[in-house]
Amino acid sequence: MRICGLFRARPWRWLAGALLVVPTLALANADVEKNIADSKNWAVQAGDMYNQRYSKLDQINAGNVGKMQVAWTFSTGVLRGHEGSPLVIGDMMYLHSPFPNKVFAIDLNTQKIVWKYEPKQDPAVIPQMCCDTVNRGLAYAEGKIILQQADSNLVAFDAKTGKVLWTVKNGDPKLGAVNTNAPHVFKDKVITGISGGEWGVRGFLAAYDLNSGKQVWKAFSTGPDAEMLMDPDKTMTWTDGKMAPVGKDSSLKTWKDDQWKIGGGTTWGWFSYDKELNLVYYGTGNPSTWNPAQRPGDNKWSMTIFARDVDTGMAKWAYQMTPYDEWDFDGVNEMILADIDVKGKPTKALVHFDRNGFGYTLDRVSGALLVAEKYDPQVNWATHVDMKTGRPQVVAKYSTAKGGPDVNTKGICPAALGTKDQQPAAFDPETKLFYVPTNHVCMDYEPFKVEYTAGQPYVGATLSMFPAPGSHGGMGNVIAWDAGNGKIVQTKPEKFSVWSGVLNTAGGLSCFGTLEGYLKCVDKKDINKELFKFKTPSGIIGNVFTYEHKGKQYMGVFSGIGGWAGIGMAAGLDKDTDGLGAVGGYRELNQYTELGGSLTVFALPN
Repeated sequence: MRICGLFRARPWRWLAGALLVVPTLALANADVEKNIADSKNWAVQAGDMYNQRYSKLDQINAGNVGKMQVAWTFSTGVLRGHEGSPLVIGDMMYLHSPFPNKVFAIDLNTQKIVWKYEPKQDPAVIPQMCCDTVNRGLAYAEGKIILQQADSNLVAFDAKTGKVLWTVKNGDPKLGAVNTNAPHVFKDKVITGISGGEWGVRGFLAAYDLNSGKQVWKAFSTGPDAEMLMDPDKTMTWTDGKMAPVGKDSSLKTWKDDQWKIGGGTTWGWFSYDKELNLVYYGTGNPSTWNPAQRPGDNKWSMTIFARDVDTGMAKWAYQMTPYDEWDFDGVNEMILADIDVKGKPTKALVHFDRNGFGYTLDRVSGALLVAEKYDPQVNWATHVDMKTGRPQVVAKYSTAKGGPDVNTKGICPAALGTKDQQPAAFDPETKLFYVPTNHVCMDYEPFKVEYTAGQPYVGATLSMFPAPGSHGGMGNVIAWDAGNGKIVQTKPEKFSVWSGVLNTAGGLSCFGTLEGYLKCVDKKDINKELFKFKTPSGIIGNVFTYEHKGKQYMGVFSGIGGWAGIGMAAGLDKDTDGLGAVGGYRELNQYTELGGSLTVFALPN
């Protein structure tokens, strides 16, 4: 986050003490686990703590999904982009909205609004949010609803009454440190991140006590070892084909002077948790500024997958995917935990589809790099990832740093919004495949010198975006991916980027939304076999979810165009280079959809 107050370096005596903390019995939050175990609920944003986005419900299935009808709808009363999904626990549904971050508690028996919360946030927060005023959802645990507001306030409510139980300030929006991520509850802690990499915000992950809101730990992405909660001798990274200690000052040595203080590495994506290992997994975003000439070095630990102890925040291992990022390839996309065969060997894996266009498979216990392959053949900025060093092999033609300031580097694939942005993929334990919503988009990228001013944009590049060559105008795909071997198994083209989270079910389905506003369900064994298609009121950037109520399965999704891909429509921008280049790339969207903000819920007819 932008530096809303740099910590003084903690004494190494304190850090050594933290390392001696003995992990407690391996337990997730018991209430969250109980709710997840009941497939009738949709109790967390990803359906489970592994981020698999899979439901065991099968009443709606490949044989009857074509008969689905709209069961009911609900308007949030807010335009702009609607990301994430509602939560369902028992007879209650909890919905969120983009700024001003309304929360609704709805009784599913009557569809009555039991309570509503609408914070009075300063509208000055809106221009501090780079890529629309989105919010990715709520968390629920132990009778509490948790909301991470745009103005950085983390708020806990009584789930029955809506009474505010506690509020804590997570960042300073006046410095650009705002929030778009969903909070996550692991054990007795609420885990949250920070946005604002385009404002020079210094990223961090923070843990707050579920009952009191008191901050338990805070781990920065860049800077001194103590502030990053990294032990130079015990935090491991992939080095020379094996895991080795990161070493002293692993971040400081890779930044020019004090650039790390405004160095980005923000954490606005999704988090996952393995209770047996007691580790939380997440990714850090791009370094600031977008002009790489102003920050020579690897810029650690931006663009990094982290595994941290949930109790102490100490980093067990870290892997940097895109050292010295020259393209804004944020590394915040979800980490999917799955036990799969990797090149024939049973593995506790972590699978990550990065913005940079490479699909990574790591050993989630040790952090060892196992697979790194392109999940879009059009990716051209690097030839491959060197499996010994873990570094992508950059093609000089597409290096924005070698071109220098004011040189327009053309035809880079993917664009800054990545082969996949935050829209989450799904893992299906039956097919053992990952179902990935993608962007098929390239860009021209022209860096320029920019001075840091607190609270002002700190970008330093002008972008233009366009469909990838040979895509016949199509800007997206859904793919089925074999993470054990790093191969695309199937591809389903779409006209626009697929900016919706995928849901897979035991009913043989893989379902997702499109930017035009269609909810689609396909056969998960043959994703080109479209089984259901329905046009919702607005473009879909929300995540498909499902639940069961009174013996009947329902499937739902938010519609409400926006997010980075839809920022032109959401914010009324017109120049091709506006919206960090997205306006020109997605100009045609307004011929297919319009602004909105609603939930559409489907079911089979009685």
